Amino acid sequence: MSATSNTYILVINGKPEGPFSIDELKAHNIKPTDFIKTEDMVDYKEAHEIAELRQLFGFSKAALLIQYYGSFDQRLTAAAIDLFFVSTVCAVLMFAGAMLINSQLIVLIMTLGLAIIIPIVNLVYHVIMESSARQGTHGKQLLQIRVCDMEGNRISFGNAAGRNLAKIFSLLPLFMGYLYIFFNKKQQGFHDVIAGTLVIKDRLD
Repeated sequence: MSATSNTYILVINGKPEGPFSIDELKAHNIKPTDFIKTEDMVDYKEAHEIAELRQLFGFSKAALLIQYYGSFDQRLTAAAIDLFFVSTVCAVLMFAGAMLINSQLIVLIMTLGLAIIIPIVNLVYHVIMESSARQGTHGKQLLQIRVCDMEGNRISFGNAAGRNLAKIFSLLPLFMGYLYIFFNKKQQGFHDVIAGTLVIKDRLD
């Protein structure tokens, strides 16, 4: 959708108002730091963060102010939620398939195959979700943390894939790459350092 066909919700004196067209936004004299969103956006952003508005109003994009980083316990909790979610979906689909198959051998193979299928599905799920507009899995969203690059921007599909594949270096040996989170200011695991990513939480609740 082009910028000229979007309508925007603008926060005025702490309250969302609109929707406004581009011409109506111009009449409001919006500033780069005004909070604004389209109906398609999940959350509000400052006007300078939206490419269409930067182009139309001549705003320059300011570096994202990172308030604090996702902690080890937040990341661990999110990972547990995601693993439970993925495992449940895979198990339900396997059970549904087993109901349609009479061969006990095939059912046994399918059941044992979950040990391989679940990690693969979990990897793909993380790559897709972390490179999406939400910048995080459902577990991360529940914990209000997200994955970004070193400037706070959304990462690409390739970067998300590299980050998740690099988790092997955080797992071996003895989870040292995850323990490294405790010993650096930006709370990065080895896989974050390799991929040039951060796990952040933008605003304090």
